[in-house]
Amino acid sequence: MGNIRDITEVSKSTHDEYAYQRFVSILRKKILMDYSKDMRTIYDTRVGPAFEKRNGRAPTGREIRKEMLHEPQFEAWSALRHTAQQMTWWSIQPAVERSLQEMIEIAKEIAEQNPAGGSINLDSEIKIPREVTDLDVHLMPGCFHTEYSDDDVAQGAVYHHGTTVFSGGLPHRKNSKGDVARSIANFVNLRFPDLKPKRILDLGCTAGANTLPYLEVFPDAEIDAIDVGAPVLRFAHARAEAEGKKVHFHQMNAETPTFEDKSFDLITSSFFFHEVSVAATKRIISENYRMLKPGGLMLHMELPPNSEVDPYYEFYLDWDAYYNNEPHYQAFRDMDFPAAIAECGFKPEDYVQFRIPNFGTTDNKEFEDNARGNETERRDHGNGAVWFTFGGFKK
Repeated sequence: MGNIRDITEVSKSTHDEYAYQRFVSILRKKILMDYSKDMRTIYDTRVGPAFEKRNGRAPTGREIRKEMLHEPQFEAWSALRHTAQQMTWWSIQPAVERSLQEMIEIAKEIAEQNPAGGSINLDSEIKIPREVTDLDVHLMPGCFHTEYSDDDVAQGAVYHHGTTVFSGGLPHRKNSKGDVARSIANFVNLRFPDLKPKRILDLGCTAGANTLPYLEVFPDAEIDAIDVGAPVLRFAHARAEAEGKKVHFHQMNAETPTFEDKSFDLITSSFFFHEVSVAATKRIISENYRMLKPGGLMLHMELPPNSEVDPYYEFYLDWDAYYNNEPHYQAFRDMDFPAAIAECGFKPEDYVQFRIPNFGTTDNKEFEDNARGNETERRDHGNGAVWFTFGGFKK
């Protein structure tokens, strides 16, 4: 494995490009952690009290947004955040473009050899859903699927390096990548010790960062990962093989997967469902139920539903629905998660949801207490970080 080139290490930024990337990371931290606190103060001291005085009650999340639209501080914060999101992708594009041909050759070479024993299965006839083709999700130019040349990996590289800049200034991302998967895998291993998954499916895997960590916790499991974008899958496969991780990547729509019934012990995803419609979400969950083995677990990480957050945080999270090309974000979080799961085949009593602390930045004892259900303090989603998860067992 020593002669296999790591595709994630090929794209090299110049001194000035790296400085630009660090600036964007720090700017995002300032916007999301410092300026957002200032905006909350404005709401608590002026906007909220004024609404309550006029209406005799506290506002809902939607009403908070309408009020905040008239606040110069929100306008400035929103414009800064939108621009910083665009700068995230702009900051890494020159390095990706310079090294693109080399990365393509690496991905092709690895796909021919599969030194770790994994595979990549692409479908040239796949119909890419409108959620992907009609807009650039996260404002990422080209989204997940666009191909600029034969055997392209550009979108995988843009996503991989861009998300590093995106989260580089946030405290929960300093230790490692793949922190969502690492947290879920360790949580499941501790919470459900009798669940020894032999086969795991990851939905919407993109560049694979939150796929590979499952093999760290469940090294004997067979891992399948799906996405609709060929460029991100080529990148993910090359990365996995270079790391010695055996993963089978498939270009597949999660609404219409071709895996057989009762194929998987664990089906998971991270930051996936808020990018598809509510109707698609229910079709996907129904397919998850079909593919789960009896006794298997479906556990997806997502943004918390509105029923789990206060009105101000609902307003705060809704920003992405309006300004970050994620139009389904709001409707997804309006869903009644237990009811939706039951509608898709799971028994109501088998619904589960957990707030999983970030494994890489949480003390081992704290993490174990949470996983074993011994923790009494509620952990809320935020830059802490805590990952909200929902799903169910198939009995």
